[in-house]
Amino acid sequence: MAHVDINGAKLWYEVRGDGEPILLHHGYTASRVNWMPVAQRLQDEYQIILMEGRGTGESEHTLDGYSLEQYAADVIGMLDHLGLDEVTFAGHSMAGGMGYLLGLNHAQRLSRLILMAPIPADGVGAITPELRAQRMNERRRGDRAAILTRYRAMRFRPDVETDEWLESRADHILGCADGHFEQSAESMEALRVADRLGELTVPTLIIAGAVDSLLEANLQDFVALPNATLEVLSRAGHEVAVHEPERVTRVIKQFMRHGPVTAAQLLARLEQ
Repeated sequence: MAHVDINGAKLWYEVRGDGEPILLHHGYTASRVNWMPVAQRLQDEYQIILMEGRGTGESEHTLDGYSLEQYAADVIGMLDHLGLDEVTFAGHSMAGGMGYLLGLNHAQRLSRLILMAPIPADGVGAITPELRAQRMNERRRGDRAAILTRYRAMRFRPDVETDEWLESRADHILGCADGHFEQSAESMEALRVADRLGELTVPTLIIAGAVDSLLEANLQDFVALPNATLEVLSRAGHEVAVHEPERVTRVIKQFMRHGPVTAAQLLARLEQ
């Protein structure tokens, strides 16, 4: 593990394993921890690059730069630092929004795109106003007990969402930068690329949780993508990699080997 200065921020990263590179990026107020169960299973076959965005984890708490556009630029900066012409980018939640921007604006740097429980491409419902206000108030008060109460109320996989895991998650929320917590939420809500999804031709995999409130938006965005495949996991909520690490790993390996196969591609064979 190391730190590197990218676009004015000292960012944490780690490279594990050998093979075709896959960069795993976490979501809003999260860190490498949310991808780790899958990273540990992929590193025997692929070169896994973990990075933490500015304002979270072990990366620098900068004064500014807390937008999807800047986070995407930081990913490109990381690829430049590592000397990689292209990579498979895998983004969870907020980083799924970064993935849309990377696929639309930096397609030449992506061999594939994996979006795990991504925020909606139109930004609507990324965070409801009520939940955002609740989270803001909890964090401003430093109310760890309230954060834990909310997470425990939503828990349905106590086998993996243990008390220890939830407590770590609460600590991470309280420890991220104010700019990340507030400005990133605004940036997610401002994302407006739904009408451009037809331009995103990078081979794409969407992994969704059947118990995630973003499922409907994920399905709508999938239908708009011209070169994408979809996996919905029945026992997963928003923390897909934590809930179902074995299945997520298997799906990613299948996608890396075979890419997407779409109904449109099969129908086109009939016209040949």
